[in-house]
Amino acid sequence: MWLLNHTTARQFEIAMMKRLGFREFFLPKVIPSDPGFRSGSVDWSEDANLSIPAADLEVMNKADWYGEPQAEAWDAANRHFDVLFFIMHTPLGVRQVVRNFRGAVIWRGYGQASGMTYDTVLRILTKSKGEQMLRSLGERFWFGGAYEQVIKLEKGFLNDRAVFLPVGMQDQAFRTGWTGETAKILFVCPDIATNDYYRSIYDKFKKDFAGFPYAVGGAQAIAANDPAVLGYLPTGEFERNMQRYRVMFYHSTDGAHVHYHPFEAVRAGMPVVYMAGSLLDLLAGPGLPGRCETIAEARSKIRRILDGDRRLIDAIRAGQHRMLELMKPENCVDAWGAGMTRVLDGLERARNTARPATPRKPRIAVILPIVYGGGTLNSTKQLAQALHLGSRQAGEAADIVFAHPEDAAAYPDSLFADLPPAIKRRSFRWRRLDPGAARIAAAYAAPGLEPTEPSSFLLPEDGINHFLDCDLWVVISDRLSMQLLPARPYVMVVHDYIQRYEPIIEPGMNPNFLRAAHEAERVLVTSRFTFADAIQYAGIPLERLRRLPLILPEAAAGPRSAMRGQRRPYFLWPTNLGVHKNHENAAEALIRYFEDLDGQLECRITGTETRDILRSELPHLKSLRAFRAASPVFRRKLHPMGDLRPPAYAGLLSAAEFLWHPARVDNGSFTVIDAAMRGVPALSSDYPAMREIDDDFELGLSWMDANDPDDMARQLKFMETNAHTRRAALPTAAALEAHSVAGLAASYWTAIRECL
Repeated sequence: MWLLNHTTARQFEIAMMKRLGFREFFLPKVIPSDPGFRSGSVDWSEDANLSIPAADLEVMNKADWYGEPQAEAWDAANRHFDVLFFIMHTPLGVRQVVRNFRGAVIWRGYGQASGMTYDTVLRILTKSKGEQMLRSLGERFWFGGAYEQVIKLEKGFLNDRAVFLPVGMQDQAFRTGWTGETAKILFVCPDIATNDYYRSIYDKFKKDFAGFPYAVGGAQAIAANDPAVLGYLPTGEFERNMQRYRVMFYHSTDGAHVHYHPFEAVRAGMPVVYMAGSLLDLLAGPGLPGRCETIAEARSKIRRILDGDRRLIDAIRAGQHRMLELMKPENCVDAWGAGMTRVLDGLERARNTARPATPRKPRIAVILPIVYGGGTLNSTKQLAQALHLGSRQAGEAADIVFAHPEDAAAYPDSLFADLPPAIKRRSFRWRRLDPGAARIAAAYAAPGLEPTEPSSFLLPEDGINHFLDCDLWVVISDRLSMQLLPARPYVMVVHDYIQRYEPIIEPGMNPNFLRAAHEAERVLVTSRFTFADAIQYAGIPLERLRRLPLILPEAAAGPRSAMRGQRRPYFLWPTNLGVHKNHENAAEALIRYFEDLDGQLECRITGTETRDILRSELPHLKSLRAFRAASPVFRRKLHPMGDLRPPAYAGLLSAAEFLWHPARVDNGSFTVIDAAMRGVPALSSDYPAMREIDDDFELGLSWMDANDPDDMARQLKFMETNAHTRRAALPTAAALEAHSVAGLAASYWTAIRECL
């Protein structure tokens, strides 16, 4: 599998490997719409030589090998191919190759500009996780350097795993049609308007050669503000320009990177003036007349060429053929043969020494990072159950560990009676590691891993082995006070970004929360609303973001509407003390419903820390305190019930006339789903996440404006008289069952399995 798409490199390297005895090649058919692929193209010609089944080829041809191919594409690749070449386009691509391909893997390195090394690129793109990932391949991984100078610059791991696979040019037939009739410099510089690196090269060229006539070749993603910039030209026209322009100037002084166009100019017979110290200079060897020590020397030679100095022109053209010597196929074949032999020998050793296919089950820790109760706790338990069930449905039974902070009062054993016995539970506390301890811990936990910067890190201390016996951590919410030590890959579940809309977090903490998600292998959300916020507000890359469907809450004991119709009818308000729960407007709405609209129903409040909600000193609860003090009817009809255990809450909800959800914004409340399961209609604030829930579960919710207490009060009165008719719009129990843990377990397992 040659997963590159570089046109000139493909022509040479496929032919070279055929010369060595390789016969079948897969070439990718999907190219990123990225200016970095300006030298790329799609080639279907090798498909005719493949002996693989047509169905497998179709799957592979549709796959985006630079992004995230589907599992069936990797399955086909592993059935038929032994060696894979790739470039590091994105961190996701590296992770995909490492996790999925079972053959030999060659990271192709043609050189980095601006003094960069591939080790540096690896660390930057993968946040220091890349070496760990590549090391995990053992003798199946190789760094395929295209120049010896590129390999020499690498230190440590990449140098140890390097094979020299020299770059070459398949078509070296010299053109005889150069005329030089256009007395201008041809300078090649792509993406001037969109790439700072190339912009600086272009600006320096214009400054160095001010007053000289020139034309600039190279594809431009956005047209440059310079009539001399030619933009993209078809291959034939670009080659004609090399025949008619008088001289090419090659700017680079980089000793570890060279572009193809000076070699193409040499092949075209065009004189090339270039700078000493560049890789082109090293490949050409000493003494060529086109070589220049300084820009002043380059200006002098180019001026003579433009003025028609035939002696200099002929001397440059006669000597520069030497640049192509090392690129001739016959001068590259020995190095390629030796390199590919090492690759295949390493693959054979890796396969012969591989352990028998009896590995232990994968183990996944589902971690609540802080004390959560209510809906978050319940949804976390459901996620753990979905992974337990989904892995078994797929025939890949995984061990699931449910982890929560050490807090006996918040997490008594009885709270987890609904978890299957096979899901083990551990409590933990966070341990803070200073930078030195973090480096040691990372090196111990995962050789090749190094924290990205000198700062403190968090590590979960479970009294066993810091969850290092788990292959993957699934962290529920991004509420981490500092970086999580990357001792294991982790997935983060983000419920919402309420801080975008409400000032609910301490100043200075938000960057930590956002960074926690950025460091994750993948971010999972459960609504389109949060999906959009994750991209637009948190800046999570699209390829690392997944939206999963909401899982139906498990119904506690008690039939639908079992207790309704008692002597003192009421509606239920599940809430907590969060600012976004809209207590001020809710209080205004209640007083107007009770006093102005003669509301007949009582309101019962339940939820975390709500037992003393009417006596709380929190500023946003001031209205509730004031109305309680001033209004007898408010005191008589508003009843805080506190945080109830599931059976008690189920009984309270089942007997309610309807459920009231007056929050301003969040990721959507499960309470309306739970109510529908018990035949209880709901009145909700109208915001995107709740509209999603209503659409997905077909709940038939009633709506109110959370910013208008008068409308809220009117809708409460409407529900008082119409709740019985609203029950008719509720979905059946059978319709809701499709959203159960059993119904959605497969999709949850698929999303998590891809990160193992």
